[in-house]
Amino acid sequence: MFKKTAVLAALASALFLGACSKNESSQKTATEAPAGKTYIVAADAAYAPFEFEDNGKVVGFSIDILDAIAAKEGIKFDYVNTPWEGIFANLNKGDSDVVSSSVTITDERKASLDFSDPYFEASQLIVVGEKGDTIKSFADLKKHTVSVQNGTTGDLVVQKLQGANSTNIKRFENMPLALTELLSGGADASVGDNGVVQNFVNNNPNAKLRTITDPSFEKEYYGFVVKKGRSDELLSKINSGLAAIKADGTYQQIQDKWFGGAKQAAASEASAAK
Repeated sequence: MFKKTAVLAALASALFLGACSKNESSQKTATEAPAGKTYIVAADAAYAPFEFEDNGKVVGFSIDILDAIAAKEGIKFDYVNTPWEGIFANLNKGDSDVVSSSVTITDERKASLDFSDPYFEASQLIVVGEKGDTIKSFADLKKHTVSVQNGTTGDLVVQKLQGANSTNIKRFENMPLALTELLSGGADASVGDNGVVQNFVNNNPNAKLRTITDPSFEKEYYGFVVKKGRSDELLSKINSGLAAIKADGTYQQIQDKWFGGAKQAAASEASAAK
């Protein structure tokens, strides 16, 4: 009887120690690998191929870049489709931590917003339909009806040409609507970021659209945006991760995926647009 009791006690002790050891191991692993912080990213998902919706999910070149940065920095980004109008007010209220919406870095915006290092080089691009057969350059848009996305750099460059109060500038909530206006014949031309415009042209091969580049268009650089003075740590993580994915080839792989291997200048090494 005593022997049997001793054996049972020994078995119980072994089981108890094993359970303790397993529990301690789990606790140790959780301590060593805590879940990364999640940041909310506001994106106007109407800017293919940079930010757009696919089956209710925000995807695109910019999103892949941020996800690659997050993997390097041990953090996570959640994406919320947010209209361009009010996207910076949303950021400043604290409803989001980052804006990723193909935002061109400008001195005017830098006065009220903080930008990451540039992650993409762009420029404006003119697109015309059959009604725009006489349009050969940007200067030719002076007396033509032009559709743009409200508040974008495309809107601003056309304002400089025609005047801020020109009735020939047709402004829309997003770029697809501006381009659809061109397709329907409601505008003679449209002006927008080259990547977005070219993507639209490629996806509408039967529309007889023609693109025009102009030497007067300056190079522009996209940056991720955070609230002014809010988070040096977050900006540091974004910039550090961006540098890392450029160094190890991940950035180039993402660029090849979305742009078919088209060569772009290394934006992180370029100066911000003036």
